[in-house]
Amino acid sequence: MCKLKLKGESMNKTKRKIFETSMKLFAQKGYDATSVEEITATVGVAKGTLYYHFSSKEEIFAFLVEEGVKLLKNSISIKTNKLTNSLDKIRAIVLIQIKILFKYDSFMTIILSQIWGDDERSKLCKKYVFEYIQMVEEIVKEGIQKGEIIEADSNAIASGIFGFISSSYIYKMRHEGEVDVQKLFSDVDNIFIKKLAK
Repeated sequence: MCKLKLKGESMNKTKRKIFETSMKLFAQKGYDATSVEEITATVGVAKGTLYYHFSSKEEIFAFLVEEGVKLLKNSISIKTNKLTNSLDKIRAIVLIQIKILFKYDSFMTIILSQIWGDDERSKLCKKYVFEYIQMVEEIVKEGIQKGEIIEADSNAIASGIFGFISSSYIYKMRHEGEVDVQKLFSDVDNIFIKKLAK
C-alpha cells in the first residue's frame, strides 16, 4: 500500500502511523470489525496516545475520507486548469482517478465499501463522492455548451465516469494487481471518452 500524501495539516510520526494503520485495517477488515484496541496494538501505542491525536475512531475515518477526496480533487483542479478542451479535461480526470484508484487502494476500498447504506459513514462518503462527481459534471456541462461534448444528461455522464473508473478496481483484482495503467486509460478513452465527442 502506498502512503496517502496528505495536503492538509502536517502530522507527526505517531499521528501518521495511527492514521495509516487505521486506513489499512479499515480496508482489510471493515470499519466495524476494527477496534480502537486493535489499532493501538498494531501501532504499539496506548489508547491515551490515540485519543490525544484523534478524539475517536469516527474522527480517524472522517479525516481519512476528507483528506483522500481532497487529494483527488486538488490533483484534478491543478491538471484541468491548464487545459481548454473539455474532452482533454475529462481524459485528465480519468487518468488521475485510475492512478489514485491503483496507488491508494486501501483508501479506495474504504470509500467504495462504505458508500452504500444510510449510516453516518455512508452519508459522509456519499457527500464527498457527490462533490467530486459535481466537479466532473461542471466540466461536462461546459463541454456541452461549447459544442465539444454530445447533448446528454451531464449528471449521468459524470456519474458514469466515476462508476466506470471505480469498476476498474475489480479489473485490477482480477489481474492480481498487475495492470498497465496507460493501456487501461487508452482502452477507457476508446470505449467511453471518444464516444462523448460531438
